[in-house]
Amino acid sequence: MSLAYLLRRLGTLLLVLFGVSLVTFAIIPLLPGSPARVTLGVQATPEAVATLERQMGLDRPLPVQYVSWIGGIITRGDFGTSLISRQPIRGEVTRRLPATITLALVALAIGLAIAIPAGYVSALKPGSARDLGVSVMSQLGVSVPDFWMGILLILLFSETLGWLPSSGYRPLSDGFVPWGRHVLLPAATVGIISGSIMARFVRSALLEVLGQDYVRTAHAKGVPRRTVLRKHVMRNAAISIVTIVGLQMATLLSAVVVVEIIFAWPGLGQLALTATLQRDYPALQAAVLLAAVTFTVVNLLTDLSYTFLDPRISYA
Repeated sequence: MSLAYLLRRLGTLLLVLFGVSLVTFAIIPLLPGSPARVTLGVQATPEAVATLERQMGLDRPLPVQYVSWIGGIITRGDFGTSLISRQPIRGEVTRRLPATITLALVALAIGLAIAIPAGYVSALKPGSARDLGVSVMSQLGVSVPDFWMGILLILLFSETLGWLPSSGYRPLSDGFVPWGRHVLLPAATVGIISGSIMARFVRSALLEVLGQDYVRTAHAKGVPRRTVLRKHVMRNAAISIVTIVGLQMATLLSAVVVVEIIFAWPGLGQLALTATLQRDYPALQAAVLLAAVTFTVVNLLTDLSYTFLDPRISYA
């Protein structure tokens, strides 16, 4: 991998983030209502609303507001101050980000634990009963909305069996068992759906490799089936699998918004919802920008990982 290629990719990433920040900053203030109106209520006079908007800095031209906002992020890592709580947004993001990352990582682990064995078993005997069973279960998992999946899991494991709490969050510092009991249901809600999606891609990737000439040649030479599957099939299908895993990881950090609301999970999803309802523009802009940063960085890391998985690939 050349340094020039890496610098070009980083430059592209920065341009994408600049475009996202520009569009986000321009579109979010178009939401109906204003933070001043939400804060003062519907009975407030126009004069009172205008006064509060001046205090919030919303009376300044939009380009001036954008330059001040993006400059604070670049120079100080400062996302601004909440228009409602008047507290720094960076502190709120720092407090909530670990909860969202934890939920996304555990959900991805559950998804991989479902997808890789299911796709592997399905690809070994295409058209068989177990292939059909995996396809049906995968389709069901993709078709069920995440909020409905969460409600079903709460009814079964929390309300009926009483095994797991239905809401709340415990950090890992409180102990592995309390942390695991609280994270399992929301992570399973996202992980089952993500695993259903990835299982279909794992199956397709393995089937494509299984049909290659070098696999048939290895079988013809008498190489044991397990060795062929481990050294030839899985290794050569790894790039396709890593690609979908990277996309799922980037998507999960934004897809957990609904799950965080259902399970009262104090992550960035809750922050984005509260900011939207209260028209807290800086908090909402920070949440959207962080989601964009995560998506672009994960995609970059996924592309760079190809050179380690397959030495034949080089970026000039």
